[in-house]
Amino acid sequence: MNTNEGYQTTFLGEHLEVPLPKPDSKLKQDFAPVIGNDDFLLTYPHYSVALSKTRKLPFFAAVNIDGNLFKSIKRQDLFSGSDVWSVDDRAAEYQWGNDLYLATGSDFDKGHMVKREDPQWGSNKKTAVQAARSTFYFSNCAPQVGDLNRKEWRSLEDYILKKESAANKLKICVFTGPVLDPEDPVFVTDVKGERVQIPTLFWKLVYFTTDDKTLSRVGFLMGQKNLLLKRNIAKPYESELEAVVVKPKVFDDYDDAATYQVNVDVIEKLTGFAFPKAKDTYKDTRSIKIVLKQVEISDLESFPGTGGSDDDLDFTLEGLVL
Repeated sequence: MNTNEGYQTTFLGEHLEVPLPKPDSKLKQDFAPVIGNDDFLLTYPHYSVALSKTRKLPFFAAVNIDGNLFKSIKRQDLFSGSDVWSVDDRAAEYQWGNDLYLATGSDFDKGHMVKREDPQWGSNKKTAVQAARSTFYFSNCAPQVGDLNRKEWRSLEDYILKKESAANKLKICVFTGPVLDPEDPVFVTDVKGERVQIPTLFWKLVYFTTDDKTLSRVGFLMGQKNLLLKRNIAKPYESELEAVVVKPKVFDDYDDAATYQVNVDVIEKLTGFAFPKAKDTYKDTRSIKIVLKQVEISDLESFPGTGGSDDDLDFTLEGLVL
């Protein structure tokens, strides 16, 4: 496997550095070790991942996207047959594999943190194909209910990549991850004798510049707690009390902003990470309690798409424009 150099902090320019998220002292102790890399990062073409040692899921994934060099490649052209997911041997014991996703009751998808197409760019198609294939490691995914992974989350991913970065030939940096809350609900089936907690919230931060001078950022948050519990995929954490709040004009003008678009400091409080400073293009006056209620994905009984198709979905996030 060609690991390349991974995420580059100066991708937007030497004067517009976007360093990786900084964990608080407690989180830092939970970073999974990586063979051959002392900074706890798994590096891939154009992106990097940091794993949680105890949760065996990504803390975050960081990707550089070059819209000018983006290559359009069908998902089915990456593999001869169906998708091929692999465990990254550099941190094999710190990532859930098919034992989780094929377990009884696992009504969820392998949700890419770095979207398959995000690193799908380069000077030639071969480079782009190699980068896209590299996203199919279990280190780069987390369990997401289909109604989230294939609908709202995918629509947000497609908007950022195709309608902003590729369409406008923009370079952007994107951080993505689950909120690994200690009171996340528990999967109904033990896996290899272990209790598995399933994330209920997923976040995404986009860093960009439109004038090569000012660094801007915007954050998003989506939730699947109601779906997990209603469909009996997970059960509440033993000490969880519903009355207790879970602990702590670019990419900003869109109709669902009141639902999914959030202040970056909300994501910082929920994750325990400090993110690079930049101009915030969205201001939200909602409390965290209200935000957590409103970012929940509704229970859709049926929807188009299977998560493995490149066909356009009927569902879109409207109004989010550069």
